[in-house]
Amino acid sequence: RTVAGPEVQPAKEYCGFEQGPIRPPSEAASLLIRITRNCHWNQCMFCPCYKGQEFSLRPVEDILRDVDTVAKYVHLLQKKMETCLDAVLRVSDFAREIKGEELEAFQAAARWVNHGMESIFLQDSDALVASPEDVVKVLKRLREHFPNIKRVTSYARSHSVVQLNMEQLLALREAGLNRIHIGMESGCDDVLRMMKKGSSKRRHIRAGQMVKKAGFELSEYIMPGLGGAALSRAHALDSADALNQINPDFIRLRSLAVNESIPLHTELVEGRFTKCTELQTVQEILLFIESLEGITSTVTSDHMLNLFEEITGRLPDAKPAMLAVLRKFLAMPPEEQVVYLIGRRAGAFRHLSDMENRTAYNRVKGVILSRGITPQNVDHFSDAIMQQFI
Repeated sequence: RTVAGPEVQPAKEYCGFEQGPIRPPSEAASLLIRITRNCHWNQCMFCPCYKGQEFSLRPVEDILRDVDTVAKYVHLLQKKMETCLDAVLRVSDFAREIKGEELEAFQAAARWVNHGMESIFLQDSDALVASPEDVVKVLKRLREHFPNIKRVTSYARSHSVVQLNMEQLLALREAGLNRIHIGMESGCDDVLRMMKKGSSKRRHIRAGQMVKKAGFELSEYIMPGLGGAALSRAHALDSADALNQINPDFIRLRSLAVNESIPLHTELVEGRFTKCTELQTVQEILLFIESLEGITSTVTSDHMLNLFEEITGRLPDAKPAMLAVLRKFLAMPPEEQVVYLIGRRAGAFRHLSDMENRTAYNRVKGVILSRGITPQNVDHFSDAIMQQFI
């Protein structure tokens, strides 16, 4: 490392297989292998995860033991499924025989086998903050046990990436790490400072370029609404500019949601942060996508808190279709915008075209009339519905 990373906490007795609390939606079918516990930064104003939790690096011996234990049950399950016609029943019976400290490893193995065993995700918030040599050991062990996996991925902070040199990044890539997920959140320095992200536009660009140069697939996350009403335009323009200089493989949208579990809630309640309205957020996303130029990234809107699932596709070819959806919404009468907003937040709509389903449309319209929802108060009701999902 060019800069010292977090110290490893004193080793504790191995207590069995571990899995952390989160992973990207795109890794829903992945086997989860925990490299670190919690987040070593843990100051982001918008993030509800890991608050009050101590960060630690897991001893590599414990991680390798996790991998070996999961592999043992994966191979046993594969053999059973090859020989048993009633595989589901036999696996259920088999689970009852697993001793306590290995039960979670067995359950993880069973889920992964059921999903086809194509990908692995290294947890928690930033596996690259661990010793590169240790992560290489884990990657090699994974490839020894599972030579046919298609993808191994990890979250990483830009700060952790730029602490590595190209030789270390290439070693991770050659050992089998394929994709890195980075939470840029914003390319605007004012927004990054306000949200205590612990990074800068320049560092985000450098980290993204390093990841791409080393041959990884790169997913960059952008959070619409993160700048609030005051910095919405700068947030959109600077984020697009940063991504234009990186050309990541994926640009993933993650809309801001504010509830009592995050530090930003206090700023909102005390008047130091003004949240974008739903309409302002759509206008921001439109400006952001309009400003993406000269890149071939795939934009994805794969999160339930995003307003439009159909804002997806590879640039530049898909850009006109994505912009058309946003412009169509903005051109709708305010009362029709309310129908879509409430329908989307309540789960009745996934795409703007779903409003053409008259049964769903009339059901949402009935709710709006019964609750007295109007263009003037729709954000209050929208926020209340979102809280139920967070």
